[in-house]
This record gives sequence, structure tokens and C-alpha cells, in this order.
Amino acid sequence: MKDACPCGRPCAFEACCGRYMGTGLPAPDAESLMRSRYTAFVRHDEAHLLATWHASQRPGNLELDEGVKWLGLEVKRHTPIDDTHAEVEFVARSRVQGRGQRLHERSRFVREDGHWFYVDGDILN
Repeated sequence: MKDACPCGRPCAFEACCGRYMGTGLPAPDAESLMRSRYTAFVRHDEAHLLATWHASQRPGNLELDEGVKWLGLEVKRHTPIDDTHAEVEFVARSRVQGRGQRLHERSRFVREDGHWFYVDGDILN
């Protein structure tokens, strides 16, 4: 598919994660936000990453490594805890200087004023 969304859903970027990146439209759930954050890493969109990071954990600035090539995302589990808390377990694959890498994380999200935010996560093996 031309201009397929990097998050892995079978649709175009504009119809998928592009709806939430730079538009002010909130993601409807933590999984959609997590997918848009992965897409932001792929597209080097530091502004989206910072805007969707909870203020309690957000770094002052962010410098993405241009040498990372993101290869794919697999969402293993989306677990709503209550109306304002959720977890998303995922595996993101990348290549850095020709070497394959894999990030397996369980991320925590919180919803405030109708917007989901990434709080933090635990790296899994």
C-alpha cells in the first residue's frame, strides 16, 4: 500500500496515525497513541513524542538518532485498567549500524482531559 502507516495497521498514514500527529485530535485509546508514538519515531517527529509524553516524565528535549531504521511494530497486548489508565505491551524492531535490535516493553498510559499520554514503561525480555 502506498504511504502505508508505519504502525502496522493495514491503512494509509493519513487515515491512521497521521490523524493524531500534529492535528490536536486525541487518540481514542492507549494503543492508538502508542502506535502513533512508534510512527513518530519512524518519521523523526520529536514534537509529537514530546506532546504525548506525560508532563511528570517528559524530558526537556529529545534528539532522535537518525541512524536508527525502524523495521516494524507488533502490539502484543492492550490492557485498559480503568477509564484513565492503560498498559500496552509491544515489540518494536529496528536496525542500528546494520545490527538488528528488538525493544519489548510494557508501557503505561494515563488519560487526562480526554487525551492519552505515555507515562513510562518496563523493558521486558
